[in-house]
Amino acid sequence: MTTDSNNRGAVRVPDTRLAREATELVRETVGELVYHHSRRVYFFGSLQGRNRDLSFDPELLYIGAMFHDLGLSERFHASGRRFEIDSADEARRFLQAHSVPEDSVRRVWTAIALHTTPGIPEFMEPEVALVTAGVEYDVLGIGYADIPSAEREKIVALHPRPDFKKRILAAFTDGIRHKPETTFGNVKADVLQHYVPGFKRGDFVRTILDSPWAE
Repeated sequence: MTTDSNNRGAVRVPDTRLAREATELVRETVGELVYHHSRRVYFFGSLQGRNRDLSFDPELLYIGAMFHDLGLSERFHASGRRFEIDSADEARRFLQAHSVPEDSVRRVWTAIALHTTPGIPEFMEPEVALVTAGVEYDVLGIGYADIPSAEREKIVALHPRPDFKKRILAAFTDGIRHKPETTFGNVKADVLQHYVPGFKRGDFVRTILDSPWAE
């Protein structure tokens, strides 16, 4: 897919072996919901990068976008770790297997690990900032008016989002309900609070007051 508005530059999926193999791996691992979401994250993140006049590596942004929710898959349900870390580690293994330089691996790992941690990625490397920007655009609608409707509609036509709000929340719930302790201090606690009966979110203040320190 290519988008081009007012001659400000096209957005294309990188035509590289690395990008093609990443696409194949993700398509074989996740369902259509997460696949289409991940592709939209790349396109929206790229367009937001253009809007912010950021210079970024499209291939690294693509890998970060495609792998960012891989940790929601069933094989990670018993990992005991945050799904973001499972996703980031899978991307790292993939990139290292393709002899990608360690600094690039680190940027992708960080982009994925922090994509649900608002207020930090925007101050880091462009690839880190733009994975989060793409996620926030597609899931939360943050910056919705920043992208012209014609470009947004073209992306959604290629990667549809039917009933996306409810379906992605269900995917989040299924991906983390088996390890609720990993939601302490992050936004996924809100998901389990809404959708898992009996879930009790961690309380930061209570944790401090109940710690073994006398005072």
